[in-house]
Amino acid sequence: MAKTGYGKRSAGDEDPHADPDFAHLSPRDAEIAVFVDHLEAGHAMGYKAIAAAHPRYGQQAVRASLGRITVAGHLRWIKEHITVEDNSMRWVTRTYWSRTRRSPEWWADFARELHGRDVTEDYMRGLVRVEDAEEPAPKAEEAVPQETSAAEQSAVEQPSAAYQTLADVRAADARMPLSDGDCRSLESLAAEWLSRGATPNDITRALTDGLPPAVTNPGGLARNRLENKMPPKKAKTRQKAAVRRARVTRVIMACGLCDADERTTEIVDGLCRECLAEIEAEGPVYVHKPVPETFLPGPRDSGGGLPGADEVIDVTERVDALRRAAGLL
Repeated sequence: MAKTGYGKRSAGDEDPHADPDFAHLSPRDAEIAVFVDHLEAGHAMGYKAIAAAHPRYGQQAVRASLGRITVAGHLRWIKEHITVEDNSMRWVTRTYWSRTRRSPEWWADFARELHGRDVTEDYMRGLVRVEDAEEPAPKAEEAVPQETSAAEQSAVEQPSAAYQTLADVRAADARMPLSDGDCRSLESLAAEWLSRGATPNDITRALTDGLPPAVTNPGGLARNRLENKMPPKKAKTRQKAAVRRARVTRVIMACGLCDADERTTEIVDGLCRECLAEIEAEGPVYVHKPVPETFLPGPRDSGGGLPGADEVIDVTERVDALRRAAGLL
């Protein structure tokens, strides 16, 4: 499959399936045309991708057949210039397929109708920039120079909000005198509370509400409560990107084999002049050449009325007679 929005796209308004759909093509071209016709929408349409999926033909055979199928009026590559409301623009190449054989004039009208078309829904992916409201990662704390003494480093460092919240519990209730070791040990749990939307007051209340008259192990009690009363994770709110309208502002035909387009070369029947000459040099474009009359069955009087012209000759006996006459038998 091609990327979303690319690949095989139906030109629409097709006739129902029928045996004569591709009768005007050579047997190989018709087989590949039937194969392409049955590919689902969005399938990659490059000759390499089709050759990789086809059980019988390789890349060069598929490439030549796609060229003749294009000239026959079943396939067109069209470049569409897309403009979005945020003023971003890009060119995209679409592959349009028609089971029904179309004339060059029909394809020209089809391309003109694409101009100005609103393609917001069809081409949303790749055109709308999604900007998530992600918080910037916190900057790493600047490292203290190695020559700084331990005392100076301790004075420079500021306690985290989680550590300070645990240290302040002692002031809220004297029965929870958490030591420096307790605060450092429980700092990660308190930080998790804060990351989930809890406030320092929420942590303090969780550690001091309903305390027994005497607390023998403040650090253990604090750990138990921080773990068991942990609030749920805060749901991530992602800012939904606004849908920006997208519209086709220019349409040009492109060659189905080399990707050249009308800006640089003339496109004839879906191919540039060079690729068209290459396809025509390989054989019939989309119709069978008539069989010469000399190859068709005819009257046996091919001897111009000469005696014996209508005689039926046994080839085996004639050969044996000639060999006997030559002394070979």
